[in-house]
Amino acid sequence: MIVLNALFPIFSLLFLGSMLRSRGLTTAAFLKTADRLVYYIFFPIMLFWKVGSAPQGSGDQWQFIGATMVAVVIAFCLSILLIRILPVAPFQAGTFSQSCYRFNTYIGVAVIMNSLGSAGIGYYGVMIAMVIPLINVGAVTVLIWYSGVAADSREKGRIVLRALLANPLIIGCVLGALFARFGGGHFPVFIDNSLQLMSMVTLPLALLSIGGALSFRGVFRHLPLSLVAAAVKLAALPLIGAAVYGWFGVAGVAWQTGMIFFCLPTSTAIYVLSSQLNSDTELASAAIVISTLLSFAPLSVVLLLS
Repeated sequence: MIVLNALFPIFSLLFLGSMLRSRGLTTAAFLKTADRLVYYIFFPIMLFWKVGSAPQGSGDQWQFIGATMVAVVIAFCLSILLIRILPVAPFQAGTFSQSCYRFNTYIGVAVIMNSLGSAGIGYYGVMIAMVIPLINVGAVTVLIWYSGVAADSREKGRIVLRALLANPLIIGCVLGALFARFGGGHFPVFIDNSLQLMSMVTLPLALLSIGGALSFRGVFRHLPLSLVAAAVKLAALPLIGAAVYGWFGVAGVAWQTGMIFFCLPTSTAIYVLSSQLNSDTELASAAIVISTLLSFAPLSVVLLLS
């Protein structure tokens, strides 16, 4: 029952978003605007509110974050190894690598809120504030290395800095963690109510937007590489994560939060970076669709184990 309660609302909104787009009830312009509102305004506000008021993780928090980062680095190295072994063209390499370890933050928050509540969000918020910079460094490095972008060092530096320092999700998490640490972790009622009201629009709008952006164009042409990337993201990474957590002694809510994180579908952000840095956007679209559809299985397993 926990699987149905936690995942059905999320996938139903993804399906609704896809259906609305196919019926013409939403447009590309609307989805683009919705993405910007969620990314720059509503989602950072929700993360600030949730992290700032969530119970703080116990002494295992940094152990949990360190173990999570180790697992992500191993998955990143595995993606590079597969690029050298498989017939992955340089034009596809950066996109393929991202598909193996990037995660959909929005779906992660939705699943954790439905299954673990504020305790899970407390771990998740601080963890993604540390993991997102690591992932962006790896993604941008591989994209630049393989894509043949003729950008000077200043342009490359600008891309990396924008990805790392101006990420509104990181800013929201960091500010929330600082408030929880130094502000007492309790908002005045009128501020708490305001943040709650603004946050209510976040996940429905984000999931509708993700569903509307899913495109099956080119999926069959890129199916083999998409399936390999999904296997790394949804099977290898959770197994790697479970092994690393066992080695580091991560347990309880931290273990549950991290395992949900490892089983998340790949991020829609891989399309944006691929288009900016001359990589294969059709492969990116195919990888997003396949990963999103297949993620139901590992997420269900983790929720049952939890």
